[in-house]
Amino acid sequence: MNDKYISVTQLTRYIKYKIDNDVNLNEVFLKGEISNFKAHSRGHFYFTLKDEGSRINAIMFSSATRSVKFVPQDGMKVLVTGKISVFEATGQYQIYVNEMLEDGIGNLYIAYEQLKKKLQEEGLFDEKYKKPIPKIPNKVGVVTAPTGAAIKDIISTIKRRWPLTEIYLFPALVQGEEAKEDIVKQIEKADQFGLDTLIVGRGGGSIEDLWAFNEEIVARAIFDCKTPVISAVGHEIDFTIADFVADLRAPTPTGAAEMAVPQLSDVDKYLNQINIRLNNTIGNKIKQNKRKLADLMTSNIFKNPMIIYQTKEMIFDNLFERLKHSTINLVNLKSKKLIEIRSSYILKSPYKLLDNKANKYLNLVSKLETLSPLLTLQRGYTMTKKDGKVVSNCKNLKKGDSIEVNFKDGKIDAEVV
Repeated sequence: MNDKYISVTQLTRYIKYKIDNDVNLNEVFLKGEISNFKAHSRGHFYFTLKDEGSRINAIMFSSATRSVKFVPQDGMKVLVTGKISVFEATGQYQIYVNEMLEDGIGNLYIAYEQLKKKLQEEGLFDEKYKKPIPKIPNKVGVVTAPTGAAIKDIISTIKRRWPLTEIYLFPALVQGEEAKEDIVKQIEKADQFGLDTLIVGRGGGSIEDLWAFNEEIVARAIFDCKTPVISAVGHEIDFTIADFVADLRAPTPTGAAEMAVPQLSDVDKYLNQINIRLNNTIGNKIKQNKRKLADLMTSNIFKNPMIIYQTKEMIFDNLFERLKHSTINLVNLKSKKLIEIRSSYILKSPYKLLDNKANKYLNLVSKLETLSPLLTLQRGYTMTKKDGKVVSNCKNLKKGDSIEVNFKDGKIDAEVV
């Protein structure tokens, strides 16, 4: 009777067999929202794909995750391609994903914010790296599509405002999968032309149309460009990653052209102002010098130049008199000193001084001999030492001490008993 019952494993394997051999489930295209996302250390992705009414477990092995061009997060809407199968251990069916794409503008915005945060943390947006835009450029380059309103507006604006500027067009794809590589290529090419300024951009469009200017390689190409870059992407309300990295952001391509070159009338007005200021400065300088000349011509020195000579002559006479008196005083002082030396008894009787010194010397020698301990020994006295020091009191000795007794003709060692 038990023959008609099967195990749970057998049932699960049967269901798995049926699903694995269903052609419609071998390649399934699903869209949904990611939840419970987990990136395994070995590179696998584990997550749940859900919509308003249901959910399914999903796994994406590391061999497939390498092709994902964004960082999956909970709440992100995606398009996945994969195979439906059953995981025998739990009996649950799940999708084994081999391809995952972002779905919709919301995911583009997430990718935009992720890259913006990354580059900002690296310092690519810092003001310290921004290069100044030349006020009057000779050569301006433009990286944009060769046709369309953007390039026409840029050329017409530059020619109208400052016709002396040469314009170099570097045509590039500005939309589509290959646009980012083409934009980077043209930026690098333009950077070799010795331009004063480079405009990079395109006309308006949807976020998908402008997406090439949100690509990381485009941002890094702009940052590495030695030529000052003005970004001009879309309309005034459109902000791309290129805008944050560029040296200057323009609201529109036309605005970029206005920022790149001066207005001819403004330069003419500025030159007129400079000319007026220069003429005023020169005129004021001439007036000042004329006043100085008039003051000099009416001064007493010009009217009576001998005043200068007379003043100097008086100063010289004063100095000469001071020098003469100082010389006389010095000669008198030295003469008195010479007379004192000549009249001193040393010069008159030098031997008398020598006898005095000799007597003082003999007197000192006599005193030293009187105080010498050697004379005391000559008279029959002795001198006792302990540890090299003279013993003047017997209280300083005790029984058993080693002493040294000095006589006039020698010394002996002894012991106190």
